[in-house]
Amino acid sequence: MNRRTVDPSSSALAAWAVLLRQTRESRELTQIELGKLINYSGAYISSVELAKRPPSPNFRKAADERLKTGGMLELMWRQLQLNAFIEGFSEFIGKEAEATGIRLVEFRLIPGLLQVEEYAVAWESGNVRRGRATQLQASERVKMLLTRQRCLARESPPMVHAVLDESCLHRPIGGREVMVRQLQRLEELAERPNVVLQIAPYSLGAEHPFTHSIVLLSTPNRTLLGYTESAKRGYLERDPETVAAWATDYDRLQVEALSRAASLEVIREARKELERPCRTVLT
Repeated sequence: MNRRTVDPSSSALAAWAVLLRQTRESRELTQIELGKLINYSGAYISSVELAKRPPSPNFRKAADERLKTGGMLELMWRQLQLNAFIEGFSEFIGKEAEATGIRLVEFRLIPGLLQVEEYAVAWESGNVRRGRATQLQASERVKMLLTRQRCLARESPPMVHAVLDESCLHRPIGGREVMVRQLQRLEELAERPNVVLQIAPYSLGAEHPFTHSIVLLSTPNRTLLGYTESAKRGYLERDPETVAAWATDYDRLQVEALSRAASLEVIREARKELERPCRTVLT
């Protein structure tokens, strides 16, 4: 199949077709091989991956089970029908799921892969209140987020390196109790050998090389991809020069940010501050 024949931004069906192809290829299966495993013809799978026909419920279930996606394909199908995600995000999810390395820069909030469920629910509830999503869309987004996080628990998890702006630790998403739980989660993750957390302090100021959140993905074939978002869509960046420039800036930020140990201490202090009893001022 010619990769250029399906534009994932052209329709929900095309977006799902590209996700299926990415997932199948990450398992090193041809269309015919997958078909034999789930009792579908290679021609049927080809037509689905070309977005010429919608996948049947039985096909989606069988593909999820055989490709061991944790239900990701079925979840994404439902969410695409609901327009739960911005354009371009589904293609990114497919690449993220197979990545051997994930590097993150975040300014606004804790990155999705590192969020506890309560934090994710609180963030999506805000989107519902602002009219940016329906309750059903928000619920589906949380389900997909929890599915994506399973990559951290697999037998050979990706190496995750996240540089968080210090403001991420202090923006009160969900209230005090939720933030305490979220910061505890960061502390737990920071102890894992495959996770590196660094904090970019406020004092970094103009030395911070990024002005927006980005993700760098290392794929099994050693290709480096980038991903970022605007208000309306996501962009999976494949241009080698652009991605190389992002990687260079990321290396610079990694050096300028607090060390792993110092960052963990900043996270702990932020959590302890939230745990301290509120002081009542008597007049």
